[in-house]
Amino acid sequence: MTTPLRLLVSVALASAAAGCATPTPAPTALAGTSWQLVAIQSMDDAQGTTQPGDPSRYTVTFGAGGQAAFQVDCNRMSGEWKATPTTADARSGQLIFGALAGTRATCAPDSLDQRLSQQLPYVRGYLFQDGQLHLSLFADGGTLSWAPIP
Repeated sequence: MTTPLRLLVSVALASAAAGCATPTPAPTALAGTSWQLVAIQSMDDAQGTTQPGDPSRYTVTFGAGGQAAFQVDCNRMSGEWKATPTTADARSGQLIFGALAGTRATCAPDSLDQRLSQQLPYVRGYLFQDGQLHLSLFADGGTLSWAPIP
């Protein structure tokens, strides 16, 4: 299984080897974009991949001023974000969220709110690939995959 770091390196090397050709258009920056969660991939094969029942209940908007706003099922969160591209085309790079503040309502038992809320502070990188935004977690902790909000 490909780890997030290996995935980032593979994409960077493939992009360099292919010249400037990029098969899938990607945003050139996170600022001003909004996404909905489509999968949480654990590096632990026992947990595998979890998909939310309703992706629109888990969203993130990257504000141009460095603020991020999250809808995490029945809760909202916000905080600062900072991205540093590691490739010339900004398709991947380092991403860190500052302290995230949020509401603490009790969501339905099958909600991913607790899991996602606990993982967001450990985001360390981003990758635009196949029209999605993939956020890698610290120490190969997993990947959060997001699709553009329709």
